[in-house]
Amino acid sequence: MRGAAMIYALLRPLLFRLEAESAHGLALRALRLSPRRAAARGQGPLATDVAGIAFPNPIGMAAGFDKDGEAPDALLGLGFGFAEVGSITPLPQPGNPRPRLFRLAEDRAVINRMGFNNGGAQAAVDRLEARAGRPGVIGINIGANKDSADRIADYATMARLMAPLASYLAVNVSSPNTPGLRALQDEAALTALLDAVIAACDSASLARPPPPVFLKVAPDLEPADIDAIARIAIDKRLGALIVSNTTVSRPPLRSPHAGEAGGLSGAPLKDLAQQRLRDFRRATGGAVPLVGVGGIASAEDAWARIRAGASLVQLYSAMVYEGPGIAHRIGKGMERLMRRDGFASIAEAVGSE
Repeated sequence: MRGAAMIYALLRPLLFRLEAESAHGLALRALRLSPRRAAARGQGPLATDVAGIAFPNPIGMAAGFDKDGEAPDALLGLGFGFAEVGSITPLPQPGNPRPRLFRLAEDRAVINRMGFNNGGAQAAVDRLEARAGRPGVIGINIGANKDSADRIADYATMARLMAPLASYLAVNVSSPNTPGLRALQDEAALTALLDAVIAACDSASLARPPPPVFLKVAPDLEPADIDAIARIAIDKRLGALIVSNTTVSRPPLRSPHAGEAGGLSGAPLKDLAQQRLRDFRRATGGAVPLVGVGGIASAEDAWARIRAGASLVQLYSAMVYEGPGIAHRIGKGMERLMRRDGFASIAEAVGSE
């Protein structure tokens, strides 16, 4: 993977001359066409169990990179312990007008206002059914169509369709790019939504227990919201909380794209995401596993999130700047940090700061 990092360092200036979404599409096509590599080993030093799922390592690709489930096995072959595809909605939708994805290179950040662009549920089902039987942990991130008259019904439909194909389902109510979506984080709406999703999973035609339900939350929450979501997560016995999505806040930024509307991710999100993880760890008392996301770009970043209470971590924006070898590099670094700090397993280190 060191050679791949050197190659990416040479190619990155050329890729950065392309419009960001075009470069992303090129990267996804390259992954689809690349020779299939073996997924990460199941019993390595970083292996961990969360929500009844055996993860070969705690490093995941966050939703948004592979919106339509086109290359999950290729992502696992890059060293990710799991890949989360989506967000996927019941019907195809084009998303917001382009340009809608912006690199903030001076800040090692990204702003997106994609708007749940995807090819719809049926295309994703066909694609994911074709990989059935292959090893690897694949989460499916589900959403609602922008113009839906009943968004809760959309989530229930997606849960029923995707439950047979998912290692876990991630309920995304925290994207800032679909108007009104974040209102589903309110206590009453969230309770009704999760009841519908869980019932849909239970009613799906499955040859195994239904997949655990994860909930992806925004970093832009008030303390009362955090406490309410934590209570609901415990009450509904969610598999995990994914903390967090992109932020609509704007810390000081240097890039000329700083004023673009949308969700900010990457390095400037790190401190806020780390604090929200600590907030949810406190609010849940460790009763619900947490997935740390936002600004993770190194083994040290990932390890700090584990020590703060995350059982798993995810990244996406960092791969734009670091290249496809990032999961392997973070994994090797985490092994070193785990030995340095005297932990025998990831589970032992969770929340130990």
